[in-house]
Amino acid sequence: MPMKSLSLDKLVLFLDKELGLAEFPRDESANGLQVEGSKRVRRIGLAVDACAYVFREAAALQVDLLIVHHGLIWGGVRAVTGLLRDRIRLLLDNDISLYACHLPLDWHPSYGNNAELLRLLGIRGTGEFGEYHGRRIGYRGRLKKKTSLNSFVARVDSLLGTKACSVDFGAAVENIGVVSGGGWSALYDAERSGIDTFLTGEPSHSAYTLAEEMKVNLVFAGHYATETPGVKAVGRMLSEKFGVESIFIDHPTGL
Repeated sequence: MPMKSLSLDKLVLFLDKELGLAEFPRDESANGLQVEGSKRVRRIGLAVDACAYVFREAAALQVDLLIVHHGLIWGGVRAVTGLLRDRIRLLLDNDISLYACHLPLDWHPSYGNNAELLRLLGIRGTGEFGEYHGRRIGYRGRLKKKTSLNSFVARVDSLLGTKACSVDFGAAVENIGVVSGGGWSALYDAERSGIDTFLTGEPSHSAYTLAEEMKVNLVFAGHYATETPGVKAVGRMLSEKFGVESIFIDHPTGL
């Protein structure tokens, strides 16, 4: 049976609206279609990062459209040379379109990294959290019952396949703020939001003394690990809505 085929143009229009790209006009990322390949889409690939490894895997899997969290174009393009030229050539030689969704995919209430982290960890959402570029892109929530930091970190590691680094400042874990990736600066929101534990991706030296004085536990679960849930959720949504095959291409950095 032939694979179902979708128009690239119609799919891009749908994604732009569904993912709320217009909500983040100040994002450094050039969100949306960054490289145009095949005009028909039969198989969709999802990945965190736009890089040569992911592009080669996408080609081997005969992907027509690749959707990533971290795209190739940030703040505009002045020249297509060196690694950028090589990466774009990989896409064009294999007729693969590249679509990027950065801050909208951290924030999105249905498919976003932070909403998905709450869902995966069994945290009941209680509001938005973590201001960045004038918008709150994370979420805060509450566990059904208090737990120790060690137990919470073990749950994070198990569900995300990561090895989180944590700093215990003595609070039991109940009210949690979540901002994926490099979101440590959202810690400034913890004090006024009643957060006892803050979960993000990358560790930061600067976060330590803030958390120490606020008595907020820190959990750094990895930039990559905290930003896989969003693209996976988008893939599931597209498969359910359009009946196309979606494949997650894993390329963990351990960071």
